[in-house]
Amino acid sequence: MISWCDLYKVVSAMVPLYVALGLGYGSVRWWKIFTPEQCDAINRLVALFTIPFFTFDFTVRTNPYTMNYRFITADAMSKIVIILALVAWAKWYKKGSYAWSLTCFSLSTLNNTLVVGVPLVMAMYGKWAQDLVVQLSVVQSIVWNATLLFGLELRKALNNVSTMKETQVKDVEAIVESDSKISLLPLTKVVWVKLARNPNVYASVLGITWSLIANRWHIEMPTVVEGSILIISKAGAGTAMFSMGLFMALQEKAIACGPSLTVLGMILRFIVGPAVTTLGAFVIGLRGNVLRLAIIQAALPQSIASFIFAKEYGLHAEVLSTAVIFGTLVSLPVLIGYFIVIGFI
Repeated sequence: MISWCDLYKVVSAMVPLYVALGLGYGSVRWWKIFTPEQCDAINRLVALFTIPFFTFDFTVRTNPYTMNYRFITADAMSKIVIILALVAWAKWYKKGSYAWSLTCFSLSTLNNTLVVGVPLVMAMYGKWAQDLVVQLSVVQSIVWNATLLFGLELRKALNNVSTMKETQVKDVEAIVESDSKISLLPLTKVVWVKLARNPNVYASVLGITWSLIANRWHIEMPTVVEGSILIISKAGAGTAMFSMGLFMALQEKAIACGPSLTVLGMILRFIVGPAVTTLGAFVIGLRGNVLRLAIIQAALPQSIASFIFAKEYGLHAEVLSTAVIFGTLVSLPVLIGYFIVIGFI
């Protein structure tokens, strides 16, 4: 059972995040330090600099050769099931929406594995659980964040095609006309080129590449390089929460998306995600504490990076901000409840 000391460790890891969020909120709402244009600039700084360095930093510290690929496969299976369900909903249901499919994917699959997950599962199950959660966080950065970014870039490209009569697509040196059908191939090339230029993607790729090389031949990163990375990466979580505080302050309501969408976000995050993960874990054959850990990590609060991406691409940022803030607030009792219930499995 979790002790009061363990609970304190979890809470002490979460409180600094809300200090950063409060400072961001107050700097706009009360002190009028930043204008909306400056807030957008800060969000771009976070999306294109601090989050990529943050991602690279923890990716290079993972040993790919010791990963539990069965555990990772179970998590991947659950996410693929959710993707297929959302694609089917957007394609064949009359009220389906590609944009909302992207948001629902974020809400049900992308979680805060590092800031909340690591101290929580360490307190619940020990060091082995912490190692598995870190492994999942690396896969999330490399695969699932990249999948989300691909979808966001594709949506952006489709919107540009549908709203402009004629535009020059510089990335592939092609002319796109709205009165003629867009084959999928040129559009996909545009998306992949933009995706390859996104710092969040190549930070993950470079990170895992270095990790493979370093752990294969036991190479240590030069101190000057490591220090240069750390000085920016340490600001990742703090600046992300600060940016969220700025966004909150610019909204008329504290819960920007309203109660109905807030409830939807909580259902996707704390019920749908864990339920599908449980199914995937059973299919793969996970049992015992590994199965319990798979369920717990799926019920972690919303990924901060998902809000940053939503704000950057202008897609339901108010929903993601509410999911991160409110979800993180309620996550501790929810996760403890999960921990007690799944103890009987």
